[in-house]
Amino acid sequence: MAQKKILLLSTGGTIASVVSDQGLVPGESGEQLIQTLGSVPYDVTVKDILQLDSSNIQPEEWKIIAEAIYRNRNDYDGIVVSHGTDTMAYTASMMTFMLQHINIPVVFTGSQVPMNVILSDAPDNLQLAFAAAASLQPNIYLAFNRKIMRGCRSVKVRTTAFDAFESVNVPPVAEVTSDGFTIKTKRPRTDEQCVLNTKIDTNVFLFKLFPGFDPRLLRALAKHDCHGIVIEAYGLGGMTYIRRNIAAAVGELIKQGIPVVATSQCLYERSDLTKYEVGRQALVEGAISAHDMTSESAITKLMWGLGQGMNVQAIANFFATDVAGEVTLD
Repeated sequence: MAQKKILLLSTGGTIASVVSDQGLVPGESGEQLIQTLGSVPYDVTVKDILQLDSSNIQPEEWKIIAEAIYRNRNDYDGIVVSHGTDTMAYTASMMTFMLQHINIPVVFTGSQVPMNVILSDAPDNLQLAFAAAASLQPNIYLAFNRKIMRGCRSVKVRTTAFDAFESVNVPPVAEVTSDGFTIKTKRPRTDEQCVLNTKIDTNVFLFKLFPGFDPRLLRALAKHDCHGIVIEAYGLGGMTYIRRNIAAAVGELIKQGIPVVATSQCLYERSDLTKYEVGRQALVEGAISAHDMTSESAITKLMWGLGQGMNVQAIANFFATDVAGEVTLD
C-alpha cells in the first residue's frame, strides 16, 4: 500500500523555538522538526510559511495559513500545521470558518517544550498529528497530548503542563490509549465543495463581565467603530441590570446595528438566556446566544460573519447554525 502523502506547514511556535538572549524564539524549520522526529511511515513534504511565536499570529497570518491549506488541499491526503500554543485555538477556529467543507483532514499541533529539548512533548504531538492527518475524515482538528479535538472546540487551559488543551462540551474525536489510535466520534460527510473565504471584520471586542462593569464602556465601543461584541456573561448568560444596566446598553448597541453575542464565563456547558430573569432581560434586548461555543470560536465566527456583510439578524441566524461542529443546538 502506498504511503499517505502528508504536508507539514510550519509556522513557528514553541515547537520550533531555540534559546536566544531575548528568551525562546522560533528558529527551526519544518525540515529540522522532521529530522529531529526521525522516521515516519508517511510521505511527508514540508513547507515553511511563517516563523512566528503564536502571540504574533494575527488575522493577516490567518489568511496566509488558510490560503496555503486551500492551495495544497488536493495534492495531499492530509495537512499538519505546526503552530504555537497560545493562539492555536483561535487559528484552528478561524480555519473552520474560512475553509468550510474542507476535503481533507487538517491537523494543528505544537508543544509546550521545544522539539530540540530532551523529554519534549513535541515528538509525540507531531507523530499524533501525522496519524490524525492520515486517518481522520475531513475537518479542522487540533492534536495534543494523545487527544485529537475539533479545532473549533479546543481551548488552551494550562500554561506549562503537557495536557494543555481540552475539548470543550464535546468528547475528543480520537485518542491514543494502550489500544492504539482510536477514533471515537464522526460527523456526517458532505459533498459540498470547499470554498476559501478569508473576508473577516476585526473591529470586534471580547470581554469578561465582572461586578461593577460600567455600561458606558460598551457605549464607548460603539463610538470607536466597534462592529460586534462577544460578552462572557455570568453562568447561563446573566447580565447586570440593577444600577449598572448592561442589558439596556446591549439593546442600545443592537439598535445601532452592532450584534452582541452572549457566551458563558464557565468553560463547560452552555449559555441559555431563557432560564433566568437576568438572561431574559438581555434576550429581550436582542442579545444573541452562543449556546455552548468556546469564546475562541464565538469571536472568530463573529469576525467571519461580519466579514460577509451580515447584519444583526443575519448574525443571529448564523449563530443558530452549526457550521462544522462548533455548537450544539437544541
